[in-house]
Amino acid sequence: MKPYLLLFCLLAIPFSGGGAGAAAQDDGSRIRVSVVLVQLNVAVTDNKGNYISGLKPEDFAITEDKIPEKPATFEEGNGPTRRLVEVRPSDGKSLTPVADNAPAEQTSIDGDKRFAGANVFILFDTSNYMYRGFVFAQDAIADFIRSLEGVSKIALYSYSRDLSKVAALTPDRSQVLRGVRNTVAGDDAALYNGLLMTVKDAAPLTGRKAIVVFSNGPDNASLVPPEDVAELAQSTGTIIYMISTQQAESEPVSTAVFERMSKATGGKAYFSKGWQDEKQAFASIRDDLANLYTISYYPAQNPNRGWRSISVKLVGKNLQKYRIRTRAGYRVLQTAQASQPLLEEAAVK
Repeated sequence: MKPYLLLFCLLAIPFSGGGAGAAAQDDGSRIRVSVVLVQLNVAVTDNKGNYISGLKPEDFAITEDKIPEKPATFEEGNGPTRRLVEVRPSDGKSLTPVADNAPAEQTSIDGDKRFAGANVFILFDTSNYMYRGFVFAQDAIADFIRSLEGVSKIALYSYSRDLSKVAALTPDRSQVLRGVRNTVAGDDAALYNGLLMTVKDAAPLTGRKAIVVFSNGPDNASLVPPEDVAELAQSTGTIIYMISTQQAESEPVSTAVFERMSKATGGKAYFSKGWQDEKQAFASIRDDLANLYTISYYPAQNPNRGWRSISVKLVGKNLQKYRIRTRAGYRVLQTAQASQPLLEEAAVK
């Protein structure tokens, strides 16, 4: 089965960052989706990497294909998501987005109403690359799970040649921790297959969503290219963080792919020299999630039905010195052929 066919089997989801109003219709063989809300996760740092807090919606200028966009919701760090209302100044000038006091209640595509919050998927490499130091890796992941604050739910998946959903997305930390201890090392590593299916599971969720990949080596068994995974993550507003060891770093191709994939989604790649470095990488990811600005908008009219470029800049001379990290855009895909049995067959080949 060709890689691009596997990708299209996964596109039965709204490509809007999991927007509140995303609509889907299933006629049994084809799924139609509408892009109605785009969510951005934005990190703002100074030249030393320190996070900048206290910014307001009006400090951000967002364009999509150079078309100005108006923020619809705004969230800083672990704070509540706020709706943005338009208030007309008394002097009759243009409308200005202002945050009201009400949290923004969002609805997922399965109709589940909830308040926005971060959802984290941990993808653990249990391939034969992990025979050494397996327990140390489990310890680092367990410490990371215990340290997460402001996160609604956590899931633990593991991969070797197949993907194993060890602990489904849940607010119960103890259930996920038990899953960590139950993981065992397997055979070849199909990282990109597993990551693609994890992105698919994260895609329909509202609020911030991130996948934290712990990999001890390169991919040697996947059917899909990493570029397809990165594009799907970008198009669904899913952040990918990569933590890898020296074994993967020793291969220049894997290093470049990990860095390119994480950067494309607004995440980061870390290469650890030892188990202590891995714990520091997990701590850095925890801090990053806690300091992101989450901004969503309803796209203005745009005839482009393919890849749309997104630009986020800070407004005002005093803010120009800061750096912004976020995804660079997304692809609008309106129809896709769906075949879950085909997907499951491809995942194990």
